Amino acid sequence: MVLESLVTTVAGALLATVGVLVGGVVTRRAQDQQWIRDQQLVAYQEIFSHYAKFTMELRRAHGDGRGWEYDWGEWSAALMRVSLVAPTEVATEIDNFGRAINSFLDQVERGERTPLRNPLSPEEFEAARQEPALAQVRLVNAIRSSLGGDHRGLSFGIGG
Repeated sequence: MVLESLVTTVAGALLATVGVLVGGVVTRRAQDQQWIRDQQLVAYQEIFSHYAKFTMELRRAHGDGRGWEYDWGEWSAALMRVSLVAPTEVATEIDNFGRAINSFLDQVERGERTPLRNPLSPEEFEAARQEPALAQVRLVNAIRSSLGGDHRGLSFGIGG
């Protein structure tokens, strides 16, 4: 009788301890996943914020025929931050987005067509912006998919 009671008590205590340990591991894993998701969202928002800001500033500079400046160090830092938290599929689309932006800048800032020398018309500017706009849609869709959102994706861009 005493042995049975002792075994029952020890088994109960052992199972309770295992339950607490498993619960702690599961809670910790969920918290880690939530932290990573939060960091991803902040990094993604930062990338799109920079893109919208420099695109709008460059559009205005072409419209006004004036110079413009942008802190490209911040853009590069934002790309580095997002590379720390983005899954591979999203990082690939971020790289494609960056390449499209680089090509866009070649057309509207680095060559013969700059806001000060031979500014683009609004129609020409919009035509030059099409490649990064499409890359933005692909990136947004990769992000939405990675976050467990709408897997159908968007067929159009918003902003930029």
